[in-house]
Parts: sequence; C-alpha cells; structure tokens
Amino acid sequence: MTGAQIGIFALLAGLLTLLIWGRWRYDAVAFLALIVAVASGLVPVDLAFSGFGHPATVTVAFVLIVSRALASAGAVDWVAGLVRPAAARTSTHIAALASLAAVLSGFMNNVGTLGLLMPVAMQSARKAKRAVSLVLMPLSFGSILGGLATLIGTPPNIIIASFRGELTGVPFSMFDFTPVGALTAVAGLAFVALIGWRLVPAEAAGRAASEDLFDIENYLAEVKVLEDSKALGLSLDEIGEATPDIDALVLGIIRGERLMPLRGRWIQTQAGDRLLIEGAPEELDKFANALGLELGARAAGAEAPNPLKSEDSTVVEAVIGPRSRLDGQTVRSQRLIGRHGFVLLAVSRQGKPHRGRLRSFRFRTGDVLLLHGEAERAPDALAAFGCLPLAERGVSLGKRGTAPALTAIFAAAILASSLGLLPIAVSLGAAITAMVLLGLLPLRELYEGIDWPVIVLLGALIPVGGALESTGATQIVAQGILSLTAGLSPALILALIMVVTMTLSDLLNNAATAVVMAPIGAGIAERLEVSADPFLMAIAVAASCAFLTPIGHQNNALIMGPGGYRFGDYWRLGLPLEIVVLAVSIPAILWVWPL
Repeated sequence: MTGAQIGIFALLAGLLTLLIWGRWRYDAVAFLALIVAVASGLVPVDLAFSGFGHPATVTVAFVLIVSRALASAGAVDWVAGLVRPAAARTSTHIAALASLAAVLSGFMNNVGTLGLLMPVAMQSARKAKRAVSLVLMPLSFGSILGGLATLIGTPPNIIIASFRGELTGVPFSMFDFTPVGALTAVAGLAFVALIGWRLVPAEAAGRAASEDLFDIENYLAEVKVLEDSKALGLSLDEIGEATPDIDALVLGIIRGERLMPLRGRWIQTQAGDRLLIEGAPEELDKFANALGLELGARAAGAEAPNPLKSEDSTVVEAVIGPRSRLDGQTVRSQRLIGRHGFVLLAVSRQGKPHRGRLRSFRFRTGDVLLLHGEAERAPDALAAFGCLPLAERGVSLGKRGTAPALTAIFAAAILASSLGLLPIAVSLGAAITAMVLLGLLPLRELYEGIDWPVIVLLGALIPVGGALESTGATQIVAQGILSLTAGLSPALILALIMVVTMTLSDLLNNAATAVVMAPIGAGIAERLEVSADPFLMAIAVAASCAFLTPIGHQNNALIMGPGGYRFGDYWRLGLPLEIVVLAVSIPAILWVWPL
C-alpha cells in the first residue's frame, strides 16, 4: 500500500471510532476528518469545501426546507384524522399509523413526519387505553421504511443517486428507487403491523410516557410571604439565587386571586403574596423555613383549582428534538427556557421522571419536558427550544392556511424533476424561491428548517469519500472483500454488502454510511465485472434501515423518551425487521437491477 492509502485508512478508522464513541457530535467529527485530510494532502486544497456545494448536499438542504414548510402549514393535518377510526384494534391502529408515516416520508423528511404524527399516535393510543410504546416504535420504523421509495425520501438515496451520476454520468431519478423501495417498505409495514408490534418489550409499556407520568400536582404547594419574611421585596430569580441548595422551584406569584404574568420574574414580592412552588415535601419545608414563609395547603387538590391551568397559561408536554439547542445543556447553563417566559416543571428520560435537582440536569435528545408558560407564546417557544409537542393541545409550530399553495408548488417541483425537465436540486430550489416570493415561507423558517449538522456532515465527508477513490483505497477494500468471499456468487456478495452496510448504519449516521460504502460497492462491482447499479441500490436500502439501536437514526432517538424504551429494546423488533428487508429487497434488486 502507498502512504496515501495508509493515511486514508487511518483517517477512516479514526472517523468511525469517534462516530461510534459518540462523545463528540457527528458534524464536528466529520469536519475534523476533512481538515485532517486536507492538511495531510489526501484531499486537494481546492476541493476542501467542494462537498458543501455538491448536488447531494444542496438537495438534502432543500428537502429539509420544503418539509418544514409543509409541516408548519398543516399540510397533513387532515390525513391524520384517518388514524382515529383504525384505533379500535392494535394491528389496524399500528398499520394506519405506520403506513401514513411511510407515505409522507416518501416526500418529506422522516424526522419531520415523525414529529407531526407522534402527538396523533400518543393521543389515539391513550384514548384506546393502549400503551404508547406499542405504537411509537412501529411509527418510527414506518417513517424510515417510507423513505426508501423515492429519491428525496432519505439522504442515503440522494447521496447514492449523486454518486451514480459521477460514476456513469446519469444519476438515479426520482422514482428509480420506487420498485425496490416500495416493495420493501410494504413488506416491512406488513410485518410490523401483523407480527412485529408483539415483539416490543412488555416492560417498555410500564415505562412509557402517559398522562400521569408527571404527577406534578402532588408536588405543588403555596407559601405565604409574611411581613418579616426574608423573601419580602425579592424577585423570583433573586429568591432562586437565595436558595441554591434547596431543590424547590418557584413557579410564580399569586397576588390576590391572580397569578402574576409569567414573564414578570422581575416583579418583587409583597406581604400577603403567595408563592407557587414545586418540589418534594421535605424540600418544600426547607424552602419555607429558609425564607420565613408560611407553608399553606397543596395548590392542586380535589377541592382547589390548579393555578397552572388558566386562560392565559398552559402546561405543555414536549420532547427534545435531534437539533434542539437544549441538547447537552444543563438547566442552569441554558437560559433559553426562561427567556421565552416558560418554566421547566419536570423532565423525564426513558419513561422515568427525574426527581433530583433540575438545575444540574443535562438534557438529551428524546427527553420529555413538562413546561409551564403563556399559551400564546407556546408555538414560538417550542420552535426556539427545538422541541416537538407530544399531545394535541392546540400547540402548532407554524401558520396555517397556506397548505394548498405549498403542496401545489412542491408537486410541480416533483413533476418537473420526474419528467427530466430539471435536476431535483434545481426544481426544489425554484419551488423554495416561489414559496418565499409568494409570502408562503418566511425567510426565518427557511433557515430554521435546515438540519445544519447533517449538512456539515455531508459537506465534510463527500471530499473524504472522494479521497477513498482517488487514492485507490476502495479498490484495496473491494479486493479484500472478494478474497474473503472467494467462490461466492455475486448475489451472495451483494447480500453480504447489505449486511455490512446495515451494521454500520446502526452505529453511524445513515448519510455517513452511504458516503463510505458507495465507492466500496462500486469498486466490488468493477472487480466482479458486473453492473454497479444493484450494489448501489443495495447500499441505499441498507444504509436507511437502521433499526437495531436508538443511535442509528434520529427518529429512533426521538421516540426513546416518550416510548419509555431502553437501548436494548430496539433490536427485538429491529432485527427480524432487518431480516425481512434483506429477504425482500435482495431478490427485488436482482430483478429490477440485474447484475
């Protein structure tokens, strides 16, 4: 091996190790790999940032923008109503949810699809007195399966299509993925709806989020500010600073019979005011004694109205999304919640409420938050937090009424690309321009809709993937695989490549898996002197099918908290589903895209 080949293999090994370790965010790891590749001469300086203008990167960004616009406009709200009549039986309930998610994911970002349907799934499950854990994992897997059917359904398809364009001069088109992808998706959905949901661990049902997950009413109390109280004349923030070692949260000031404005945490207390506080009984006693307050009755009981619920305020249950600004932050360090006039009442992880100190709690994707604040500010606040509402409580994430126009523009872009009139990136770019010029898509939402870590990941790894080819490293890998599989037919080698790709995708980001495996698959096809198309299609399918872990796909991480799942719960349904995908997709690929 040459020095360049040794260098690219070492870089790839380090990249995969850091991605699997997960200590650093995948976009930071990918950008570090790019800088190292450029500094070591593996990637030419003039090509260092070529990945950020690559058609695959641009297309993924545009798909995310359009998906956000359609979701905000409520383009699928009326479709969600189809789920409710099917909720009488578990199988039909899951079939309706997963199928709806699959259809939407063929044309929308699947994370956005899951965010839209998760509240519908949870509410319909609760009405049917069914554990939400039984429906959320099938819903997530259905949204992933649906992305297999079209070019824009999932980033791996876009990456593979662009790679094929560079390899042969003709990229895969919008519906080239449909024969294999749709057949695989239908088989997977049928398995999940009829058999797979029964494999969801029964203990997850007991851990899953439910309406009584946060029994916050049992932790609320009122304390009265006396003439000689140490809290007299202090604001809510100053009271919190005066009791740093007491795990009690001051939610608001009740003056007379009125809860003072929630955003007015600067308002100073007066004698006779009542403070609404939340905490365990022993912490409430410590709080009252420390500040010389008179501890009163519980604020929410059978005879007392709950002061958290009023015409002006609301309690919102939401899950931290994969792009949330809260991810990795502590309550103390992240002031974002307070700046938007909301108070964190409680937090749950994997279906278990956190009863310790909230100030030092570090948020993660998938955590479920219980927030209290002004009802009219809830949509903007959740958007700023990067959280998704978990119940249909009148909280929407965008303006309504523009759905028909947005859908028509999007359909026109898809039609133009399907007929070969414009490349998909250009047609989607034109659609977005039209949406902005017509006032259907605010510029702020345009940029907020992009999943920037994924864009950085693709922009950084595409040049690194190119270095695999330019140094001849892919040929060495291809030859090594063929040496290990000597005597096997090309069809069996194709199956092996799918298994390897699926395994990587369960541990890495699916886009990163596609970038790494595409040149390897093409190299193997060249060595076997067969068409590269079946290998590229196999990698596209396998890279998207990450069902064994919560880290392989953002959707799996998103349902972990609300569903009460643990890391080891996913493989019980995911492993047989991956076997079904292999059993159906391999014959389909060999039939539609012969060797």
